[in-house]
Amino acid sequence: MQHERKPNRLIHEKSPYLKQHARNPVDWYPWGTEALQRSRTEDRPIFLSIGYSACHWCHVMESESFEDPEIAALMNERFVNVKVDREERPDLDRIYMTAVQMLTGAGGWPMSVFLTPDLRPFYGGTYFPPEDRFGRPGFPRVLQAVAEAYRSRRDEVERASSEITDRIRSLGKGGEGESLLSPVLLDQAAEGLARSFDGANGGFGGAPKFPQSLLLQVLMRRSRSASDLEATRMVRRTLGKMAAGGIYDQIGGGFHRYATDERWLVPHFEKMLYDNALLAIAYLEAHQLYGEADDARVARETLGYIAREMRDPNGGFYAAQDADSEGKEGLYYTWRPDELKNVLGAEDAELFARAYDVEEAGNFEGRSILHRVKGDEVLAGISGSTPEEVRERLSACAARLLEARRRRVPPLRDEKVLVDWNGLAISAFARGSRVLADPVALRIAGEAAAFLLEEARGAEGRLRHVWIDGEARIDGLLEDYAALIPALVDLYEAGGEARWIQEAEALAEIMIDEFADANGGFYDTRADRDDLIARTQRPEDGSIPSGNSLAAYGLLRLGRLTGREDLLERAAGTLRAFAGVMRRFPSATAQMLLALDLHLSEPREVAVVGGWEDPAAAALRRVVDAAFLPDTVTLHGSGEGEEGSLRGLRGKHLVGGRPAAYVCRSFTCREPVTRPEELEEQLRA
Repeated sequence: MQHERKPNRLIHEKSPYLKQHARNPVDWYPWGTEALQRSRTEDRPIFLSIGYSACHWCHVMESESFEDPEIAALMNERFVNVKVDREERPDLDRIYMTAVQMLTGAGGWPMSVFLTPDLRPFYGGTYFPPEDRFGRPGFPRVLQAVAEAYRSRRDEVERASSEITDRIRSLGKGGEGESLLSPVLLDQAAEGLARSFDGANGGFGGAPKFPQSLLLQVLMRRSRSASDLEATRMVRRTLGKMAAGGIYDQIGGGFHRYATDERWLVPHFEKMLYDNALLAIAYLEAHQLYGEADDARVARETLGYIAREMRDPNGGFYAAQDADSEGKEGLYYTWRPDELKNVLGAEDAELFARAYDVEEAGNFEGRSILHRVKGDEVLAGISGSTPEEVRERLSACAARLLEARRRRVPPLRDEKVLVDWNGLAISAFARGSRVLADPVALRIAGEAAAFLLEEARGAEGRLRHVWIDGEARIDGLLEDYAALIPALVDLYEAGGEARWIQEAEALAEIMIDEFADANGGFYDTRADRDDLIARTQRPEDGSIPSGNSLAAYGLLRLGRLTGREDLLERAAGTLRAFAGVMRRFPSATAQMLLALDLHLSEPREVAVVGGWEDPAAAALRRVVDAAFLPDTVTLHGSGEGEEGSLRGLRGKHLVGGRPAAYVCRSFTCREPVTRPEELEEQLRA
């Protein structure tokens, strides 16, 4: 049994993913000097395995291969074996995932890649079974073939590894010119999405289907600015189908990672912080734009899930929840009719089962994934009640089922606090506090930001990438700064505290100083990293938005708030550097397109002045908060006309002693207004 074995070196690591492998018979090393030096000294290739704690197929490969004594013995005899948590080291993951994609045409986790002692990749793949199956070679055969190639065909290995490394180093360079920064890039993106749109089920492409929240935000901007009915249809269909599907946790809120089918029914059950933060923002924006109450409900429930399940007592947000519990994927989230009856009683169980498709046969391994198949009106007709009564009964049923579910064995939770993912979550809560008029969400966002700025910063204000078990570790990456800067802007706009803008400016200075490329854009890592074969620049989004796209977006918003032209030009330079990438791969650069849309828009500011607790000022803020204004920055002042570095507040006074709102476009302001309906009219104009 695993727990009876002597632990390997991973027992001393902080990462939950690495600790999961701490009693494998594999002689694992964490990435670091000891492993790399042994590889060089013994001229032994490195087997690098990269995954994460909530990865289902990572667990499968561990149980099938890394727990097998014979396979482990082969690994230990032929290789220096290194385990990496991709969430702790996304820089390593990015480099070697690129290599695997070059070698195989595909990528994913677990990632399995073989390196020379100087860290150059020469062979790789993802999941390998313990014997030949699924059209994949068995892992022992792969190990033997790679070891033999390294021993007897060294010239081929050296040549292949050099070619792959050179290609990795050449990627991500921009510099294609100002002329490409035009609305045509946004038009082309919308046209491409229309071609791949699934008109029946929503989303883009076929199975597996991921919730492309950033692409939906791009379409929402087109829907608003171009009155594009097709864009509106794509957004509405996708958001509605996802919210009704099994990818959405119908009783606990929040989204699973992706759907394995085209109609969003069967998810890969892990829950990631970044997915839920980004999707909450998309539903919040949809509610602002289209006014649908259901979008607000989904956003509120998703934020509620994060606050309930994913929040550290110190204020930060945890990274992920596993797909498996008690050794079975999805067991925690699925139901049988008898289980509903035991919790709800026969009458309510029948109503709930009709609403959410719970049947004896089930739709997933003999159990049922909850998904909404009948609406309130239909159920009201069946049950002889009103839609409102049905809605209230189903809500009460969901609350009782959630309480019962919490008594089950829960999935493993990865309690790393990652700065970049936390930045996304802070933005979601800050925006949610505005759109949903929820002061608790604002408090949660502020506590998370204060925690990161206090606990996840080291010397000279530099960020660390991860905090876990009371320790901040691993040098901050570009995306840590780039995600936290716009989050702090969101916090300022939501709560009016100038300190968040001051902190954002300080982080922006460090980000530019340590990551900026003189030719435009940003490197993903600082120049002083000595364990990487390449210093990359990534404009394409992965599972989270790219650092370059977040940097451009955050600097644009911060620059517009503060009036700092240097920040605006740095953002524009980043967009120019990657304009060609946006043109060629619009679906992979959605966050960059959001930044481009902001860059191309005519600058608009709304300044609300007056005491924060003054009901008249609060009424004006509610008008701004309810509106979909992606091209607008919001400033808050006392009405005394002197607000330090925020240029947009200078000269903005109370009107007749009353709070007022100033709507300014291209640095020209309209007459200030004091009544909410007047502000609504100006914003519509």
